[in-house]
Amino acid sequence: MVHASRRTLLAALAASVPLSGLVSTTARATDAATTPAPVEPLAPSNGQAPFLSSVTLSPLDASYFTPVTLSTPLTVTVLPGTPARTEVTSGGVRVALLTHGARSVVLPGPQRTFTENKRPFVDDFQRTLPDLSLPAGSREYWGASPGGGSWSTLGPADTDFSVVPGAGVITLTTDYASRHATLRDDGITDVDVRSVARFDKVPTGQACSYALSFGYQDTHNNYRARLSFLTTGAVELRVEKEVADTVTQLAPAQTLATGVPAGTDWTIRVRREGPRIRTRAWPSGSAEPSTWAVDVTDSTFTKGRVGLRALANSGCTNLPVRLTVSRFEVDAANWDVPPSVTHGDWVRVLPQPFDGTWTGEVEQTVRGWAGSTAPDVLAHAAMFLGGAPAVTAGSGPAQGRQVLGRAGYGYLDPQGYRYEGADFHEYMGIGWTFDDGIHTGPSSKQVGNLDCSGFTRMVFGYHMGVPLAAGQDTSGLRIPRQSRDMVDHAPGVRIDRTDGTNPPAAALLQPGDLVLFNADSGDDNPTLTIDHVGIHLGVDAAGERRFLSSRKTVNGPTMSDLGGASLLDGTGTYATKLHTVHRI
Repeated sequence: MVHASRRTLLAALAASVPLSGLVSTTARATDAATTPAPVEPLAPSNGQAPFLSSVTLSPLDASYFTPVTLSTPLTVTVLPGTPARTEVTSGGVRVALLTHGARSVVLPGPQRTFTENKRPFVDDFQRTLPDLSLPAGSREYWGASPGGGSWSTLGPADTDFSVVPGAGVITLTTDYASRHATLRDDGITDVDVRSVARFDKVPTGQACSYALSFGYQDTHNNYRARLSFLTTGAVELRVEKEVADTVTQLAPAQTLATGVPAGTDWTIRVRREGPRIRTRAWPSGSAEPSTWAVDVTDSTFTKGRVGLRALANSGCTNLPVRLTVSRFEVDAANWDVPPSVTHGDWVRVLPQPFDGTWTGEVEQTVRGWAGSTAPDVLAHAAMFLGGAPAVTAGSGPAQGRQVLGRAGYGYLDPQGYRYEGADFHEYMGIGWTFDDGIHTGPSSKQVGNLDCSGFTRMVFGYHMGVPLAAGQDTSGLRIPRQSRDMVDHAPGVRIDRTDGTNPPAAALLQPGDLVLFNADSGDDNPTLTIDHVGIHLGVDAAGERRFLSSRKTVNGPTMSDLGGASLLDGTGTYATKLHTVHRI
C-alpha cells in the first residue's frame, strides 16, 4: 500500500519537478489572508534564489555517467569498527556503503546544495497572553509568531503588553518611554514587512506614534518607519534611524492625512533590498497606494530584527493610550547567511535490512541506484521546508491528497503555543490502518502539519517504505510513533549514544541518520529522556554538522538556526543535548 503510492509519487516528481529546483518560489504563507497588492520577490541575496528554500544540482552531462558505469565484478569489503559496514567499490571508487542491520545506504551522486531561507508568515494574534496561571517571572506577554520566532517585549512594565484574540496590545501608561516588540530573528537583511494597528484615542497635549522597526539591533540602534498621530488628528510619516540614541531623519516628514478619528487602522509597509529602503503607509480601509512615499538608501544596519515600537511624547496628557496591532506580516525576507549544505551523498533505502551477506539481489539493487537522480531520503525531507510546492498522490490510500509540500508543526492552543501530535497521515488529512491492524483517524486541525517524529515517519515510512507502528512498538521492525520510543526500538542499528555526561562523538555519523535529543529538561515526566528527533543532513558551509527536524518555534521542518541552532557542533541546545544516533 505504501510502496504503490511511493512509486506514483516518484513518477510525478520525475515528470513535473526538475531536480535543479525541487523547491520552487512560494507564493504567500498558507495561513495568510489574501491582500490586494501582490508582493514581488526580493532580489537574490548571497546568490540565493528569492526567499526560497531549495535543493539544487549542478548541470549533468556525459562526464558524470561515465564513472557510474559499474565494473564487473564489484569489490566488497567489510570495514573495521562498530557497527559493521560493507563498502562496495568499482574500479577503486566507492559506489555504496551498507551498514549491517540497517536499510539506509549512502551512495555517491551528483553534488547537491540544500539551502533554507526565511519563510513568509502572518501573525494575526489569535491567542490570549499573558497566561496568568504562570508565575509572574515566567510569563510571555506576546508569545510566539507563526514561523517568525518568539516576540521580545521591552518597556517600562511587562504589563504594558498583552494579547487578546485578534490583537497584540501595547498600552502607553507613561510618557516619553518607548515600548518595543521585536521578533527574535536577528539575521534578517532584505525584507518586505507590514503591520496594521490603531490608537484608541486622539492624543492631547503631545503626539503618540507607532513604528515598524527593521534592521533592529537593540532599543538604541535601529531603523523605523514611524507614524506620528498628532493632537490635531493629522498623521505624519517619518523614516528614521537611531544610532546610539541619536535619531536621524532619512527623509522629510510627510503629512498623509488630517482629521483622522481615533480607532482608525493604519498600515505601514517597508520593503528593504540591500541599502535601498522604501516605505508607504495608508488607512487600512483604503487601497494600498501604488507608489512609495519614501525611497532612500542607507547601509548603517545590514541585518537585524523586525518588530514594532510605540511611544507617547513627553507631555501627552490623556494617558493611558492603547495601540492595538491586528496584523504583523512578513511577505518576503532573506537571511544574511542562509544555512547551506553541499555534498554528493545520496541516501537510499533497501527493501530489507542488510544482514552482511552480499547477494545477487542486493547487488542488483545497488547497480540500479548507480547514477540515479530519483528523489532520495534527503530530497524528500527537504520537500517539507518553507517554500516547497504541493505534490499530491496519484493513487493509493492518499490519492488526491497532498503528500509533499511546506509543512507546519501543529495548530495553536489558546495561548498561541503549538500542539504536538501531527503524524504523517494527519498531514495528508486521512486515517491510516497500520500493519498491526490498528486504525488511527485523521485530525482536521492537523492537516498540513508534522511534529518532529511525524516528519521522520513521513520521510522514512510513507515515502521510503519502512514499516510504521501506530504507537509504541518494541519489535524493532517498525518505526514507533514517538521519539522517546524510537531511541531504543526504531528498526536499524545504533551508531552512538551519550555516556550520560557528554554528547556522543558520532564518528560514523552519515547523512540520513536519525539524531535524537534530550532537549527539554522541563519534561513533565522525569523518566522520559528523549523528546526530539531529526535527520542528519550533512556538513554545512561553516564545517558544522547540520540536521533537519520539525520544530515549534519555526512552525515546521527546518535546517535553520531560528530559535536554536540546528547543529550537532558547538554549545547550542541540540549540540549539547544530542543523546543517540541511529541508522534506519
